[in-house]
Amino acid sequence: MVKRLANVKTRRETGLDYVVSAMNLLTPFGAADIKERKPFFPGQEDDLREELLRIEKMRQIATANTGDIGALQEIFMVMKDNTLTIERSKASVLTVVEIFELKSLLLQMEKVRRLSIRLDFPKEFIPEDTESLLDILDPGKDRLNTFYIYDVFSEPLGELRREKKETEREIRRKQKARKEQIKEKYGVSLTPKFEVVVSKSDQQSIKMIGEISELIKSEEDYMSVTFSLAPTEDVDALIRKNEDLMGSIEEEELEVREELSKEISKYEKVLLENCRKIGRLDVCLSKALYAERHSCVMPEITEEHLVEFEDGRHLQVEEVLKAKGGSYCPVSISLRDGVTCITGANMGGKTVSLKLVGMVAILAQYGFFVPCRKAKIGLSNYMQILIGDSQSIERGLSSFGSEMEELKEILDHGTDRSLLLIDEIASGTNPVEGLALTKSLVDHLKTKAYISLITTHFETVTDDPDVRNMQVAGLADADFNKLDKELRYANRKERIGIISKYMDYRLRLVEDAGEIPKDALNIAKMLGIDREIIERAKEYIK
Repeated sequence: MVKRLANVKTRRETGLDYVVSAMNLLTPFGAADIKERKPFFPGQEDDLREELLRIEKMRQIATANTGDIGALQEIFMVMKDNTLTIERSKASVLTVVEIFELKSLLLQMEKVRRLSIRLDFPKEFIPEDTESLLDILDPGKDRLNTFYIYDVFSEPLGELRREKKETEREIRRKQKARKEQIKEKYGVSLTPKFEVVVSKSDQQSIKMIGEISELIKSEEDYMSVTFSLAPTEDVDALIRKNEDLMGSIEEEELEVREELSKEISKYEKVLLENCRKIGRLDVCLSKALYAERHSCVMPEITEEHLVEFEDGRHLQVEEVLKAKGGSYCPVSISLRDGVTCITGANMGGKTVSLKLVGMVAILAQYGFFVPCRKAKIGLSNYMQILIGDSQSIERGLSSFGSEMEELKEILDHGTDRSLLLIDEIASGTNPVEGLALTKSLVDHLKTKAYISLITTHFETVTDDPDVRNMQVAGLADADFNKLDKELRYANRKERIGIISKYMDYRLRLVEDAGEIPKDALNIAKMLGIDREIIERAKEYIK
């Protein structure tokens, strides 16, 4: 059974799919390679470190050789997937078009090979030399991106083609002579195709030309009548000879294509391996360029099960904020086996922080650089995120029912070194049962060798000394006077954006219970909820 790190939803919600789709892979081989990529699991730390070092080397090469990398990408963009043609060459005779496309691929492979050697790419990305096959398909060694079954492929083929050309010249010479005779004798001029087209309105000409024995009616429509040269025995004999020659040429070309197909099949293994190498090169280069564009760093891979990073950024959220003229507030966190809860009001970015942990961990485990200033990752055997799923609701489950369905999957598949990311569990049911279920789940997860990160509104869940409590800084340090002034003249749509601007999304470790944060009440107050309601709510908190 194939080991699975994360399900489809987890790959989507953490942002792995987003990053993969934004990688700008340029070859069909790269696209195939990334689909087949498997994550690295505990015990494969050295393999992952080697993968990350290759990306780092590629990043350094790419930044120092932008012109050559641009040339390489141009080659990548015109590459076609000819792997099926290569495999077919063993049992089938390839067409002229298929052989041409393989010659084009060989030319591209050679360019990639030479560039790879010059730029000192890792050896596992450098295609094998296939010029010997290229010489077979390109006997003139002109290295042009064209293909024709040249005469040099077959001595009989050259002779047949020369004889056919001479026969065609003889046919045309005889027809031109008859054309001149008709013009001289009847004053009728034929086209280069040895035809004369007469309008149906000119009945006199139709009658006159119809009486010329050297011409026959060959075509007629509602507007005109076409006359052509009548066949003669000597021309007919030459035409039959030409048809026979064409048949012989086709048979000879078939034999040539059959031989070339056999030669191609001898290189099947090296050609397919070169395609795989180019795919791996495309992926590695794309990872390196993506990391450079998005200020991602190489994570430190450790044998200990942990997730630690400084100034992490969720790439997808960051892009949305940049598009709106905003900026991302980096988040730092340190997680080891055990339960950590993130508390704070809505709008505090708890869910984004949860997804960020998943993004950093899963990107590292799939061999990507991570969007942080610094990161240290220990590999997991299993990852899953539990977060609201509109698809489950659409198929008839309540939000709570959907949560329980996914929670069962987590509990069924959880194993040592799991990373579980749970967002607002039981928020869709009544608070008493929701709190009880959350506390019970935390008690269960505490006994497991999992990194469990849970966002929750239930503050008392973190009263347990074995549960770490991270709180979103939120509006704790905000300048409320300045914020109030900005909100005073803002319309309804603008207010949310203004409050978000003042939110501090960084996480703080809470060492003791202390005062309960009142971000929710502050936000409600700033958005215009009656002061009396706010004050009474504060009394209930005390």
